[in-house]
Amino acid sequence: MSNDRTIRTIITNRKALFEYEVLDRFEAGIALVGTEVKSLRAGKVNLADAYAIFPDKRSDELYLVGLHISPYDFGNRENHEPLRKRKLLLKHHELRRMREGIEEKGLTVVPLSLYFSGPYVKVELGLVRGKKLYDKRAATKEREQKREMKRRDDG
Repeated sequence: MSNDRTIRTIITNRKALFEYEVLDRFEAGIALVGTEVKSLRAGKVNLADAYAIFPDKRSDELYLVGLHISPYDFGNRENHEPLRKRKLLLKHHELRRMREGIEEKGLTVVPLSLYFSGPYVKVELGLVRGKKLYDKRAATKEREQKREMKRRDDG
């Protein structure tokens, strides 16, 4: 099976890359209703406060919570709930790795980006650890140094 679908990014979670250290990345499908897909095509989504959870200890299902997809402008009474829980579609071994990270290592699963892969909506999930304040300061300082060096090279 060839994997030559066109990929079009809808949104990236830059805040997550600043707040967390990404230890592992996963690609997941997401169960959506029609009006949600139409809102995504219009770019009306916010994933700043979103994260993924297992609803209970025994469950093999992972849900995305806090993902805000605005109601579709031309939708009718069948329009979707903006903040509903959305099921993520992953392979069992990936779910097992995420559960181990969450339960044993105290990590969190957050969405890093949302994108179209051909006709399908995919979520890039990150298994992350929170950065300490000094890590954030170091990242900011490094970014500013790179910007300054680029400015010198260009000028």
